[in-house]
Amino acid sequence: MKEIVPENGISRRSFLKTSSVSTAALIIGIASPWDLKASIQQDRTPKSVNPFPAWIRIEENGHVTLMAPRPDMGEGTLTSLPMIVAEELEVEWSTVTVEPAPVNQSVYGKQSLGGSGSITGSWQLLRQVGASARVMLIAGAAAQWNVDKDSCYAEKANVIHRPTGRKIAYGELIKKDLSSYVPLLASVPLKKSEDFKIIGKPTHKVELPAKVTGKAAFGIDVTVPGMLYAVVARCPAFGGKLVTFDATKAKAIPGVREVFAIDPVPPHTVGGIAVVADSTWQAIKGREALSIEWDSGPNGKDSSESIHAQFVSLAQKEGKVLRNDGNAPSVIDSAAKKIEATYELPFQAHATMEPLNCTAHVQPDKVEIWAATQAPDYGAGQVARIAGVPFNPQSIVFHPQLIGGGFGRRYQMDFVIEATQVSKAVGKPVKLTWTREDDMQHDFYRPASYHHMSASIDGSGRVNAWRHRVLSTSIRQYFNQSIPTPEAQEMDGAINVPYTIDNIRVEYACPQTGVPRAWWRSVADSFNGFAVESFIDELAAAAGKDPLEFRFSLLDKSKFKGKKRDDIADYDRLKNVLKLAAEKGNWGKQMPKGQGRGIAAHFSFDTYVAYVAEVTVSSNGNLKVDRVTAAVDCGQIVNPDGVKAMVEGAIVYGLSAASKDKITIAEGRVQQNNFDDYRVLRINEMPVVDVNLVASTENPTGMGEPGVPPIAPAVTNAIFAATGKRIRTLPITSQYLKSA
Repeated sequence: MKEIVPENGISRRSFLKTSSVSTAALIIGIASPWDLKASIQQDRTPKSVNPFPAWIRIEENGHVTLMAPRPDMGEGTLTSLPMIVAEELEVEWSTVTVEPAPVNQSVYGKQSLGGSGSITGSWQLLRQVGASARVMLIAGAAAQWNVDKDSCYAEKANVIHRPTGRKIAYGELIKKDLSSYVPLLASVPLKKSEDFKIIGKPTHKVELPAKVTGKAAFGIDVTVPGMLYAVVARCPAFGGKLVTFDATKAKAIPGVREVFAIDPVPPHTVGGIAVVADSTWQAIKGREALSIEWDSGPNGKDSSESIHAQFVSLAQKEGKVLRNDGNAPSVIDSAAKKIEATYELPFQAHATMEPLNCTAHVQPDKVEIWAATQAPDYGAGQVARIAGVPFNPQSIVFHPQLIGGGFGRRYQMDFVIEATQVSKAVGKPVKLTWTREDDMQHDFYRPASYHHMSASIDGSGRVNAWRHRVLSTSIRQYFNQSIPTPEAQEMDGAINVPYTIDNIRVEYACPQTGVPRAWWRSVADSFNGFAVESFIDELAAAAGKDPLEFRFSLLDKSKFKGKKRDDIADYDRLKNVLKLAAEKGNWGKQMPKGQGRGIAAHFSFDTYVAYVAEVTVSSNGNLKVDRVTAAVDCGQIVNPDGVKAMVEGAIVYGLSAASKDKITIAEGRVQQNNFDDYRVLRINEMPVVDVNLVASTENPTGMGEPGVPPIAPAVTNAIFAATGKRIRTLPITSQYLKSA
């Protein structure tokens, strides 16, 4: 996401003064970070009736409240965003708290969370907002003292006059009318990175104690007076529909209130039968008692085998050419030494720890929603459409909740739409809950993909041609069958492969399936990164070179001969993380038989990550990932603790997908149900993780997703070092390793 550079200043308007309330607060409000209009209010009304939404609010007692426009789903923005504001405002970080902003696009702009954009999308704006408040407070103090404002500075929520040492607290200054001192947002002076006191310092997540003790309230913990509980029975086959149902036995279950059909809302929901009861358990038992006839629809013959057959067939044909440097096919065909490989990755579920849930209360002229979602603004729009009310903050009141895992799944609005449909039908607040089985079998999965790779190596051992044919079940095509660019979200990590090879050709082909798919942590980079970094390792072995040195030799920007390539990685930064991971990970050190080290690096979301993985493969085929050494360059680090936690979480997530299980399809439906047949990494399987961060003054870049892509190839490359066997199909199986 590009940095937002404002062109307009904050207007001197919209002050509100009410003498009947004794307390005061300075509110810095920006009408929209996207059009960058702005306003400031001096507010003497109680916070609960303040009619002006705002970004930051400074109270008389020195406390600062930041209204966070985007949800936090565990990545630590409740800590890192206040750090940014506190740094520029010159207050103690502990005096800043975060509240979720109300859904109001006219004030807060985009309020969805995805693409690793929480810090990148807020960095510049929050610094400017904090600095603007600091500048105003300094100017106000200087005017009160009748001194030059340049002789004053701010520190620990006080303005201090440098020559005399006298000072005045922010809490006193906000009682004054500061409207004459509003600076231009674009030109407000920001601190230099070398002067940071808060940014870059390890800081524990503020919400962590509550999460550990169980006091933290997530979406699934919401209770509303008078609410009912609901579950939905959905057709198990994707694209199927309801033929008929008998609710007689279901209605006989104690506590069951109503049973009725709800319509599908393509492409978001599949429709089904809602069971409404006095408790979630009673609703589940009522659903189990339903007698239902389903029509499996047009996708009833879909299977993992049929999708694989499409992959194999399409891989034999030329795909849609999306990058074509030089003439890779000709060079490869005529080469004395050419290498080919195919890689295949399955559908993957998001498998969030908190199952989907939403509480909705549809009233004639207003809807309230309590949901743990990544996109409350998008959700509010869908709710307005379903409920038939205007899409505005007065008609749609959205209460964002703590999220127990998102990974892209909670960007979809199926669970919010269903809750709205049910509440509208019964006329009461309803809490809709998905079971784990619902969640596993009705996900929007990571696309399945297949990669046909070929390359040639010249006499000096250098790669002179590279061809990558990507086949994946397109995300965009699922939502729009007629889209002319089904590859739109399938090529990251493939089309921008960073290695300097004279002849590169990248193609795409799209198999057809009714299996729902959407964004999964790191999106296409998760599967393209595996194929690219695995194949690079194979080429290093074919050239008889060390995998690390081989990568270094292919990160040579001089090979572009002056051509500008803004769409690929900064070679120096990618080299630096590779070098750092290798140094810290004991690269090159001899290992015992059955053990090996592998290396992989990837550039995604403008962030650079390299891993060295150490593995042990036993004689019976058991794999143990012993250690992962990580090196990360994500630009200016706001909270090192937060970055390390996201890397560790990404390793868990990526290892689960690489070494545990997969989603398989038979008769148009998912075969897995729960964590007994869709396994994820257990705590005793977690490797030792050593995260090394690269100090940088570049703008912050994404961190929630970039840690996923390199972990699978680092591990499979380590398996090759330990056993001499290549892993080209995920997940890794013990049967295959036993044969190694």
